[in-house]
Amino acid sequence: VMSRPKSCECGQAKSFLNSTMYITSLELRGDHCWRTEPPTSNRCQSILPPPAKYGGRHTVTLIPGDGIGPELLNHVRELFRFSCVPVDFEVVNVCSATEDDINNAITAIRRNGVALKGNIETLHTLPASHKSRNNLLRTTLDLYANVMHCKSLPGVQTRHNNIDIMIIRENTEGEYSSLEHESVSGVVECLKIITRTNSLRIAEYAFKLAREKGRKRVTAVHKANIMKLGDGLFLQCCREVAAGYPDIAFDAMIVDNTTMQLVSKPQQFDVMVMPNLYGNVVSNVCAGLVGGPGLVPGANYGRDYAVFETATRNTGKSIADRNIANPTAMLLASCMMLDHLK
Repeated sequence: VMSRPKSCECGQAKSFLNSTMYITSLELRGDHCWRTEPPTSNRCQSILPPPAKYGGRHTVTLIPGDGIGPELLNHVRELFRFSCVPVDFEVVNVCSATEDDINNAITAIRRNGVALKGNIETLHTLPASHKSRNNLLRTTLDLYANVMHCKSLPGVQTRHNNIDIMIIRENTEGEYSSLEHESVSGVVECLKIITRTNSLRIAEYAFKLAREKGRKRVTAVHKANIMKLGDGLFLQCCREVAAGYPDIAFDAMIVDNTTMQLVSKPQQFDVMVMPNLYGNVVSNVCAGLVGGPGLVPGANYGRDYAVFETATRNTGKSIADRNIANPTAMLLASCMMLDHLK
């Protein structure tokens, strides 16, 4: 837990924090964060309980993760300290191979309601029965909606300009259900789980968010032409929900065509909703369109908890401890967290 410094006269830190807060419509004035326009929520409804708050300060679970995660979060902590942001961090270190660590992290998030995390490495040398700690965190806390706002940033030169896409990814099932086995020697079955309940839930989230943000179109990404039952169910659920939002246009696009359309004319997309695996691929493509994984923040929302991180969930081990990792994505994720905390 960090103590509040006596002096917070750090103009450079304040200026930078304000410059990164344009997404969340917050401005730092003196010792406090102020909202510069009527509040809008990254959640569809105010269904989350209030985060932990003691003495006017919020307590947030901090999970450094592996690779560049610890150094990125150190930048956030330093900036928060010099800017006098009223947030205290409860640090929980998680090892990818240790059971107690992830249980401690889950308990801390349940206590505080909010977390800021680096990505936790998933070791390929571990047995197939070992579940990714990142995945375990999302499924245990039912963080069903992964939200990524892919937007062109001022001063970043890219092939395409004026990109403003919101990607909504189902976060708890699909190919990431960790259900696979070797039925006979040399034959492996991996189960893709698509449920009506979760498909309706993520579609409803996408349309409500689109309406809140004043968006005009929602695109469902699928492969229902091949996976007629699984992706067919997801697409059917999206169409059912779309019928209840006549003010928002709806269309559907096959995932392989989607990737081609993204790199050729990304401006055609507004809000996109998709199952888990497609969301992983599409979010990485979109991050590349606006300048790379170091620039795009992400958030995971559930009914009770919220966890903020970089959008592409990359450990960045190859550039760790070299002081060259771009902290922008994590700083923007922390701004999304501040908007969530209000």
